[in-house]
Amino acid sequence: MFKKLFGFGKKKKEEIQEESVEQVQEDVQDSDEDSEVEEVQTETDDNNHEEHQELEEEAVSIDAQEQEQIVEESTTEEVQDEDILENEKEEVKIEEQIEDIQESQEEEIVEVEVKEELVEEAQQESEEEIVEDVEEIEEKPKKVSLFERLKQGLTKAKQGITDRVDEVLKSYTKVDEELLEDLEEVLITADVGVNTTMDIIEKLEDVIRTKKITDPQDVREELKTIIEDILSKEDTKLDASHSPTIILMVGVNGVGKTTTIGKLAHRYKSEGKKVLLAAGDTFRAAAIDQLEVWANRCNVDIIKHQEGADPGAVIFDAIKASKARGVDVLICDTAGRLHNKSNLMNELGKVFKIVDREYPEAKKEVLLVVDATTGQNAVSQAKSFKEVCDITGLVLTKLDGTAKGGVVLAVKSEVDVPVKLIGVGEQMEDLQDFDSKSFVDALFG
Repeated sequence: MFKKLFGFGKKKKEEIQEESVEQVQEDVQDSDEDSEVEEVQTETDDNNHEEHQELEEEAVSIDAQEQEQIVEESTTEEVQDEDILENEKEEVKIEEQIEDIQESQEEEIVEVEVKEELVEEAQQESEEEIVEDVEEIEEKPKKVSLFERLKQGLTKAKQGITDRVDEVLKSYTKVDEELLEDLEEVLITADVGVNTTMDIIEKLEDVIRTKKITDPQDVREELKTIIEDILSKEDTKLDASHSPTIILMVGVNGVGKTTTIGKLAHRYKSEGKKVLLAAGDTFRAAAIDQLEVWANRCNVDIIKHQEGADPGAVIFDAIKASKARGVDVLICDTAGRLHNKSNLMNELGKVFKIVDREYPEAKKEVLLVVDATTGQNAVSQAKSFKEVCDITGLVLTKLDGTAKGGVVLAVKSEVDVPVKLIGVGEQMEDLQDFDSKSFVDALFG
């Protein structure tokens, strides 16, 4: 029974042991499974952690990319906004420029239209003026234009004589001795000369007494008549119609001989005459060159020698050339001053002898040129030259430059030589034939 019991017990024990072993094995197996599970779980956790980190890193990188993209998009939007603003500004500027251009074009169009209107008006006015000028030229003869030039040239002389005479006459209500004394003073200060002035006043007194003149304004007309009578005495013009004609120009240096020769050459050349100049003033520096300039300007020939040569030889050669060339007018310049007065007169006497001997068939004119601005000195020069020269006429130059035009009366009355030419300006046409009536009309207006 005990055996049985022990046997049972032993059997039980083995079963227990086997069960315990199995249990241990199961436990071990369970623990192994648990450890494997844990390892798997650990690996899973590690893998999950790594995946999580990778996801986090990817998320971070994605966030960074998104932020960069956002920044880039914002920057792009800002740039686009700035570009839009600049484009808008440029469009505004372009529109303003277009408006300015349109306004300027409209202004230019208006200006062009105004200019065209002005041009048309000017053309119409100019055409009307041309027609009027042509009509005036056709109506007015040449003599009137010369008279106008004479009036312009005598403006200063008129102011110095007739304007002052008018002032004296307006200041009186009756004709008396004081009126005549004031008129006498005006004439003397105008270079009429003392002797000529006394002669004029005496004639004026006789007329006033004879006609019983009481109105001072009537005295003006009587004075004009007396002056015209003095100037018209032996009123002859320079005549070069005869061929050949020789004109000898005499006078002191500086009075305008060479200029007068040039203007005469231009006149006769314009009339179709054949003109020759002779440079007989061989003593004054540049006199020959000056006359040669005038010859070239007038397109006429000139005979000249070297400076300091004998004036008689120049005149002799000029006469020979005139005969050979069939010259109509020979105009000779002469010396204006040598060492002294006697030498000058001797040279002139020699020239005149050559002319008389070599050119007897020619009509001879001896013109004394005097400067009107020198006043009474012109009278003295005329008297000195008249002593040795057979003067046929006077040339009064530079009358436009003096307010003392009374020298014409003084020279005419005291020297008793007709005034044939007067210079009233610098132009070619300003050398005019002297006409006593035109001169007085221009002087008294």
